[in-house]
Amino acid sequence: MSNQRYVQGLAKLTEIDGEAGEKVINSLANICPDLGKYIIEYPFGDIYQREGLDLKTRELVTVAALTALGYCQPQLNVHINGALNVGCAPQEIVEVILQMSVYAGFPAALNGMFVAKAVFAERELNVV
Repeated sequence: MSNQRYVQGLAKLTEIDGEAGEKVINSLANICPDLGKYIIEYPFGDIYQREGLDLKTRELVTVAALTALGYCQPQLNVHINGALNVGCAPQEIVEVILQMSVYAGFPAALNGMFVAKAVFAERELNVV
C-alpha cells in the first residue's frame, strides 16, 4: 500500500506543482529523505486523492492556510503557483489572501500578497 500511496502522491504533486514540488522533495534527499517521502505519501497520496473538494478548492484553502500562518512564504509561493496550475484565476488568489486580513491580520495578508505579487510577476500575469 505504501508504494501505491507514493506513486499516486508523486503523480498528484507533479500535476499540481510540476518541477517546484519535485525540487522541494529532492532538496531533502541529503538531509531527511523520509520527510520528502512523507510529504508525497500523506498530503498528496492520501489527502489530495480524496473526493469532496476539487483541486482548485484544495489549493485555495492551502493558500489561505499558509497566508494565515504568516511565516510560510516559500511554501506559499509553491502553492500559489499550484493554484494557478490547476485553474485558479489570479483574482481568486488575491481575494483569498485579502480575506485572510480579517482572520489572520494585516501582517499575514501583506506577506501573502507580496508572495502573490512576485509569483504573478514571474508568470507575467496581471491582476488589476
